[in-house]
Amino acid sequence: QCLFSRNGYGRGTRKESGAGVATQDWPVLWLLGRFSDSFSATNITNTWQWAFSVGTHMGQGMVKTLADTWVQGVARNHSPKLKRMCETMGYFFLAVYFPLDVENQYLAVRKWEIEKSSLVILFLHSTLPSFLLKDCEEAFLQNPEGKPGLIYHRLEDGKVTCDSVQQFLDQVSNLGKTTKAKIIEHSGDPAEGVCKIYVGVEKIIKQDILGLENTDVEEKDGGSEDSTPEEDDFGDVLWDIHDEQEQMEAFQQASSSAHELGFEKYYQRLDDLVVAPAPIPPLLVSGGPGSGKSLLLSKWIQLQQKHFPNTLILSHFVGRPMSTSSESSLIIKRLTLKLMQHFWAVSALTLDPAKLLEEFPHWLEKLSARHQGSIIIIIDSIDQVQQVEKHMKWLIDPLPVNVRVIVSVNVETCPTAWRLWPTLHLDPLSPKDAISIITAECYSVDVPLNREQEKMLEQHCRPATTRHALYVTLFSKMMACAGRGGNVAETLRQCLQCQDTVSLYKLVLHHVRESMPSDRDKEWMTQILCLINVSHNGVSESELMELYPEMSWLSLISIIHSLHKMHLLTYSCGLLRFQHLQKSWLNVFLSLLWSPEATGGLCCQRTHCVVSSLSSQDRVTWRSADELPWLFQQQGSKQKLHSCLLNLFVSQNLYKRGHFAELLSYWQFVGKDKGAMATEYFESLKQYENSEGEENMLCLADLYETLGRFLKDLGLLSQAVVPLQRSLEIRETALDPDHPRVAQSLHQLAGVYVQWKKFGEAEQLYKQALEISENAYGADHPHAARELEALATLYHKQNKYEQAEHFRKKSVIIRQQATRRKGSLYGFALLRRRALQLEELTLGKDKPENARTLNELGVLYFLQNNLETAEQFLKRSLEMRERVLGPDHPDCAQSLNNLAALCNEKKQYEKAEELYERALDIRRRALAPDHPSLAYTVKHLAILYKKTGKVDKAVPLYELAVEIRQKSFGPKHPSVATALVNLAVLHSQMKKHSEALPLYERALKIYEDSLGRMHPRVGETLKNLAVLSYEEGNFEKAAELYKRAMEIKEAETSLLGGKAPSRQSSSGDTFLFKTTHSPNVFLPQGQS
Repeated sequence: QCLFSRNGYGRGTRKESGAGVATQDWPVLWLLGRFSDSFSATNITNTWQWAFSVGTHMGQGMVKTLADTWVQGVARNHSPKLKRMCETMGYFFLAVYFPLDVENQYLAVRKWEIEKSSLVILFLHSTLPSFLLKDCEEAFLQNPEGKPGLIYHRLEDGKVTCDSVQQFLDQVSNLGKTTKAKIIEHSGDPAEGVCKIYVGVEKIIKQDILGLENTDVEEKDGGSEDSTPEEDDFGDVLWDIHDEQEQMEAFQQASSSAHELGFEKYYQRLDDLVVAPAPIPPLLVSGGPGSGKSLLLSKWIQLQQKHFPNTLILSHFVGRPMSTSSESSLIIKRLTLKLMQHFWAVSALTLDPAKLLEEFPHWLEKLSARHQGSIIIIIDSIDQVQQVEKHMKWLIDPLPVNVRVIVSVNVETCPTAWRLWPTLHLDPLSPKDAISIITAECYSVDVPLNREQEKMLEQHCRPATTRHALYVTLFSKMMACAGRGGNVAETLRQCLQCQDTVSLYKLVLHHVRESMPSDRDKEWMTQILCLINVSHNGVSESELMELYPEMSWLSLISIIHSLHKMHLLTYSCGLLRFQHLQKSWLNVFLSLLWSPEATGGLCCQRTHCVVSSLSSQDRVTWRSADELPWLFQQQGSKQKLHSCLLNLFVSQNLYKRGHFAELLSYWQFVGKDKGAMATEYFESLKQYENSEGEENMLCLADLYETLGRFLKDLGLLSQAVVPLQRSLEIRETALDPDHPRVAQSLHQLAGVYVQWKKFGEAEQLYKQALEISENAYGADHPHAARELEALATLYHKQNKYEQAEHFRKKSVIIRQQATRRKGSLYGFALLRRRALQLEELTLGKDKPENARTLNELGVLYFLQNNLETAEQFLKRSLEMRERVLGPDHPDCAQSLNNLAALCNEKKQYEKAEELYERALDIRRRALAPDHPSLAYTVKHLAILYKKTGKVDKAVPLYELAVEIRQKSFGPKHPSVATALVNLAVLHSQMKKHSEALPLYERALKIYEDSLGRMHPRVGETLKNLAVLSYEEGNFEKAAELYKRAMEIKEAETSLLGGKAPSRQSSSGDTFLFKTTHSPNVFLPQGQS
């Protein structure tokens, strides 16, 4: 028996042991399918599966019992947890079971699956038979650095009972650190063995496959899939990792053919385009469906990259119409972002579809002016883009001198206006080349054609329609399949009757369907094809199993294998899609198999499946967000679509993956304008906030931030401020005010003020975000670079060019350093998935760079709430810095400060106090009196003193904080007012009202002068003054101050036309509550 499970954007793999033989306890082999997470410009494949095998025997040995227990336990207990863990990270997880009694029947299928496996698990007991030894040697010995492996060895009385088993285990052990295999030796209860195996599998999945370590990811998604690690990398640009993976896979698939017959003349024409004098319009690569356009372009791209490394090539391969890859704004956003990467600044990209299309030529012109070499933009199947002439108008404008554009189109669907462009038309293959490909395929399966058959083939290949590249490919696949089945003559006769690609595809479909072993399998094949046809971006195998629980995995994978080998289906991001079929062809083929009414019923069935999955999992994945609203739109169900959009996690998932235009189109479909969208989202958020407990506050903060950013992109700036402020407030309360997520809130709020042209408020917020990022990650971290870029842009908008250039240069240096360290901008986005690799890096000799890496890892694990691991890294960083730099170096103060924050989080206040005091002592001696890092330590030590009741020690530090801010920002800056409020709160709590009053009044004056009389900060300070007046018995003045504060709050809430969520003081006080802007000091009743 054999069990497989798989996960990922792509395929998976399975494997089983050899034929069943009546012997003693047989070993069990289990493989997890192919997985690669190399997120680079050349390859990204995020796929894994697992497969499990056990040899049959006459008795009931312990390993066999354990295998059976594992098969049952996986489905019942372990699969749901592993599935949730993987889907939270954006991967699929599947479990597959193969019985050995059908070994020969499914040999080809299993071989296909073995090629894609990633994790191998071997169950060993008393023997290791020869038929399984070859597989084990290949998996564990021949390429030990390839796939991860796990060996479960069942001991009898603590001893090995077979020399062959011991010899194999010794060979694996002797590989040492070069192997990825882990060995579990066990002699206890089978249930205990199952548990040990599961723990081992889970650890391998987290560490070796997902790249995590001791991270309970499934509990951190907050009800929504965390699909935005890319946001860390690309700043304000919302990026969908699945879309990028799809493009990489499309390129790999297009270039995978080994046959390039007759392409040389086309290569020369494309080369001539690059060197032709400008200006030159785009080049059309034209041809019929299946003529080899994608293959030609992908192969030519590879040649250009090999011979002309200075040439920048931006490519996009469009899939079927109405799919995500054909959405014009996503195409332009992707190409623009790739251009922007060469500027080391990616924070200014809009999501508005119209502005994206408008700004793309400007970015292209900017880069062309500074790029040393040619820039080539290639869009394959551009005629499949939705409303292509409307959204690709930039193609008809004059291109920059060193820019060339190549687009491919089908002859029948090429826009009329483009037919005047220079055109490279792909001719059919020559008869000689077509025959050569077909006969070579026949020879590959040892079925050469006889002379009479060759003559028939020569005559058949005379018409052009029988020499298209796709036609020849299908013909050769049919002949190879016939050779394996022993019916070459009949298959050749049937193929020769097909005079074009459409008729040959019909034959292929008929052939595959008739090869199914039962009528039920034929019906399932038909339904699978129809489901893929009505889907948005494809269907996963796990979804098919949910739709058809009565279908066995053997049936499913056999159907998929048959369709895949005949080039009918392919995998993309783990989803099954049609490989070459055109939409017009599909409708013809599927109508032969099923009626339109039945297809419509399938669409309803699929919708029901997605909805059921969504409700049962109580969360939203990228798949449900992709498919559910699209399916409702295709059905014309406006009410259901409307309800779906008001599911906050569906909209959040789409928005945070950059599908802004798609989300907007859904709202337009249900007839809602911008104002209605804002109001309905805000009402849904209030309902969610009222229904959820405090444990989901961080999730709530994310939702508020998403709403604010969405409203900003809609141009509703005044409405956007309120949810962003609420998000900031929640994060400051639920996390530490200096947590990087608070910096993120400050950054987003500042972005609204920039767009609103309120530059003073934006500058303050950006600087506070910069301070937090530098203290959390270091001054040379890409997060700090993001804030520097934002400040540079801000100063440039105010014509402060000298300041703008200063910050821009600092940012560029950081970006360049980060790129050298990580390999590319993509690499840093996956820092958390490369923790183990970075750990290996730090095992070398003591260096400041390694100490910095250790500190970054410590911060990383701290942010994941993995405090024990974080403490280990931070202590190692401190020890290394003290050895290399000396105990009084400012970098040591950074490590001390981070360790103090960690101890504070663990409520080890005495230890935290000691560490903060050491850090403060170093920074006072080593840094300038107004240095941000000094202010950071002063602030946190003051907070700690106050928290532990050491008020006398806290007061001078709060006073020092005021002095530092005055030196840093000037006496009239809002940040100074914040420090004054914090000091005033402290005096108020000590009942020193006479000392608190002038501090409050001075802060109020600064806020009114710098932010305006109706700003929320003004209202908060008025509330504090009201409380002070009330405690002094001046009730009339308290009422007057409070009334004015409430007027400001009412004005704020009216921006969204509804009642804003109430803001409760963390101390329980009716008036005093934490500010919505503060990143600096966490005071229950003050500001920061």
